[in-house]
Amino acid sequence: MKKSTINTIRKRPLAHAIGFALAANAFGAFAQETDVTEELEAKQEEKIVITGSRIRSGGFDEARPVDIILADSAINQGLGDIGALLRSSTVASGSAQVTAASSTAFVQNGGGGSETLSLRGLGANRTLTLLNGRRAGPAGTRGGVSSFDFNVLPLSIVERVEILKDGASSVYGSDAVAGVVNIITKKGDGGDIDVSLSQPTESGGEVFRINGTYGSTFSKGSFRVTADYQKRSELQKGDRDSFNCGEQYVFDKTTGARADVIDPRTEKAWCNDLLWGHVWLYDYQDEGGNVLPGAKAQFDYDGNLGNYIPGLASNANNPDYFNAPEGWYLVNYDRRSDSVTNADHPFQDGASLIPQIETVSFFAQADYELTDNMMAYGEFLLNRRKSEANGYRQFWSYIYNETFFGGNSLSEGWTGAQWLSPTAITDHSDSGQTVDYARFVVGLTGDIGDWYYDVSYQNSRSEGEYRNDIIYKDSVEDQNWLNGSCAGTTSSVRGVSCVDIPWLDPQFLAGNVSDEVRDFIFGHDVGNTIYKQSTLEAFISGDIFDLPAGPVGAVFGASYQKDEIEDTPGENVLARNVWGSSAAGVTAGKDTTKAIFAEFKIPVVQDMFLAQNVELELSGRYTDVDSFGDDSTYKVGINWSLTENWRVRASKGTSFRSPALFELYLADQTSFSGQRAIDPCINWGNNLASDSITQRTADNCAADGIPADFGGASISATIVTGGGAGVLSAETSTSKSIGLVWTPDFADLSVSLDHFDFEILGEVTQLGCYDSEFFPTDPLCSQFDRDATDMRVEEVRDSFINISSQINKGFDFALSYKVDTELGEIRFDTQHTFQTDAEQALFEDTVINTNGEFGEPKHVATYNVSLSKDNWAFYWNVNYIGAVSNNQSYFDRRGSYDATYRGLPVDIVLRSDSVMYHTFSLSYDWKDEGISAIFGVANAFDTTPPRVTTLNLGEVNSEGNSAFYSQYDWLGRRVFMNATYKF
Repeated sequence: MKKSTINTIRKRPLAHAIGFALAANAFGAFAQETDVTEELEAKQEEKIVITGSRIRSGGFDEARPVDIILADSAINQGLGDIGALLRSSTVASGSAQVTAASSTAFVQNGGGGSETLSLRGLGANRTLTLLNGRRAGPAGTRGGVSSFDFNVLPLSIVERVEILKDGASSVYGSDAVAGVVNIITKKGDGGDIDVSLSQPTESGGEVFRINGTYGSTFSKGSFRVTADYQKRSELQKGDRDSFNCGEQYVFDKTTGARADVIDPRTEKAWCNDLLWGHVWLYDYQDEGGNVLPGAKAQFDYDGNLGNYIPGLASNANNPDYFNAPEGWYLVNYDRRSDSVTNADHPFQDGASLIPQIETVSFFAQADYELTDNMMAYGEFLLNRRKSEANGYRQFWSYIYNETFFGGNSLSEGWTGAQWLSPTAITDHSDSGQTVDYARFVVGLTGDIGDWYYDVSYQNSRSEGEYRNDIIYKDSVEDQNWLNGSCAGTTSSVRGVSCVDIPWLDPQFLAGNVSDEVRDFIFGHDVGNTIYKQSTLEAFISGDIFDLPAGPVGAVFGASYQKDEIEDTPGENVLARNVWGSSAAGVTAGKDTTKAIFAEFKIPVVQDMFLAQNVELELSGRYTDVDSFGDDSTYKVGINWSLTENWRVRASKGTSFRSPALFELYLADQTSFSGQRAIDPCINWGNNLASDSITQRTADNCAADGIPADFGGASISATIVTGGGAGVLSAETSTSKSIGLVWTPDFADLSVSLDHFDFEILGEVTQLGCYDSEFFPTDPLCSQFDRDATDMRVEEVRDSFINISSQINKGFDFALSYKVDTELGEIRFDTQHTFQTDAEQALFEDTVINTNGEFGEPKHVATYNVSLSKDNWAFYWNVNYIGAVSNNQSYFDRRGSYDATYRGLPVDIVLRSDSVMYHTFSLSYDWKDEGISAIFGVANAFDTTPPRVTTLNLGEVNSEGNSAFYSQYDWLGRRVFMNATYKF
């Protein structure tokens, strides 16, 4: 490589790439320097590498659909992290994503607080993340680590992101199934200090960030260092009205008025979030008893329940009648008693919707010219993330009353033909994670004659500690079915002196626990996860020969990748002594992937009618994975310039993805779930009447010989999950795309329309039978067993398996327009994704189509308008989430759109109109002083998440009153500012 070429590439690659991007397919790129394109036009002979190929070319006019997102657009929108910026792109916002909030609310891969990206909704395992064109290893906690966690990458180091919206496994490897996210870091001379703040108009969810960066170019090289600190404050459920009370949200079918149960104690709609402080009753009376189906005993904490519901019926001549001490009432058996059923505890308001997250990052990159034809380069990233989340939960036991079966002397006053399951609530359910991530890259690049080469080694290590509040299993379960005090005994696992748990004490059930009992039943557990990845890759690129239409470009390369995971749960989990949670062993495994690959760019036709330039792109890859075997993938693409203004691009490619380490080697995790938590056939007759289950479920329970009043068994079910090593096969997939690009001469305008089509076969996933229309032959139904004696669910198997297929199809539309006016330069950019199919075939005859439902809107879009003049710039951003509806899914499961609550027909809300979030910001640049500032307001109209019916219909995930999906904004209106000093 000539010395002058090395210096040019080192100093100006970003300007060149951005300029071509804006000319071809821009998104979110506001207020760019107007001389960038002019400089490009003068430098078109210099080639650059664009995501999707390693063949250097003149720009973005390729056979691949690539979106460009500039990091500055995040600042204009008040976004503080790269993950939030990427989730706002239409290729991601059309499907549910794993965010810090969702990974706290649900058990998701990567552990609590993690944030990953799933292009097209095909899964984060099928989206490859690159940093400056090279792999970025996974990060997170627990055994499910396999994807890049965007928490580890501060926004301050990012210049732009290139998103390849097409499969690229033949170029990059097996996990580039849905596409590639290539994050390009900042380079250049000079430094800056940047401070930003985002402040919601209601408390909770504040974000503060400060960072500094400095870079310099000298005669033989360049360097840049960046340090970044960010704190995202916790958002608690009680901080927002949308989440602090789960109203039923049902409507009268005749008048359309709200038909929610009204709590007479508050004269407001009943909050139905999580039942607390109840004693569940397992009744063995004959007909005519005094316990109605579903009834639970609740203490009269306020001393006024008798004003609203009747007390316990008594019959001195019937010893089977249920009796309890004074102050206890039966609730939750009809509409009136529902209205005073405790289901909204203060612990709920204090639970984290979004956890607190602090990140500290350091990034450095440098290059040095060793000779006129060789340059060495390196990168180093160090990041620490600390996440803290508050939680709350139920926990319960099984005990005899004073007189039934063997009786229990501690159950004084509780008599009748019943045994009891007291259910307490506690806020001893907090969690936290500390993840240390380190990644370095070293490499050599240069020229050998007319050929360009690059050799690099990437190594990343994620070490995470995860902490959880726990309930000791032996403390709880040792006291199941005792006949009296446990004094003088020791717990079966820990061997500590037993303390009688006051299960029937109303204060204990309400979460007020004495220090002695707290020390006996509550504890903490700490686990550790290490994930290491190293990649050695080398390729050489150049022209191999000339054709009449131009030279044939080629790339030949090879890679060697090694992955290792070791997850060691805490000592109590390993000892299987955690109540209501998984017991697991050590997950440990390693895998090695070797590959050789080649690419060719073949000029077919040039300067002909309707074929100004036609290029064919071919790529192939042979991959050998130790844990699976070998396979080959290919991709064929065509870039057809009909004229200077019209271009057609199309591609078809294949890929295979060998199972991730956790999918193969996840240690068998055994948990013991209460029957009522997993068995839909318990009291199915009453549940059908209250519309808590579908008619299909009820029919299938009956067909299985389970009586309508089946009370459930006392022994917990064993839940077994684990890896599928020796069983799983690799996924295979095909991706197809075809698009049209128009760049007219009469305006600074670019328009593109692309059709995408992905199909994955043999998808690796976890699955659940009674709601299947194919019962009992549905293969899902073979995943659990019932005991022949008492009909309890004995064992549930939920390990990773291969299912039939997943399909995703649709269209992407993009438009970018720029014009100079007397007011200033106006730029308009818009992108749209129209999803036409989102289908998952669990097995051959079990197909789920979620297209258009919550989490999978058919249409998502972004609109960006900017006006800039002199030192001023104004920005307006709109994120559009299309209308969604689960009505058809509800109909398919139940056979009608009808719904009832306690026998009353009601209208329900399982849909949402389109939602738009508006962001406005204004910036000013004091160029002579090196100071710039941005002030703005996000979610300017304080748009809340859609409200949905919360009747446990099994259709929509909700928190409080709101649909709980990553597309919607949970923080509400917030003001933000950013100030930068450049030097």
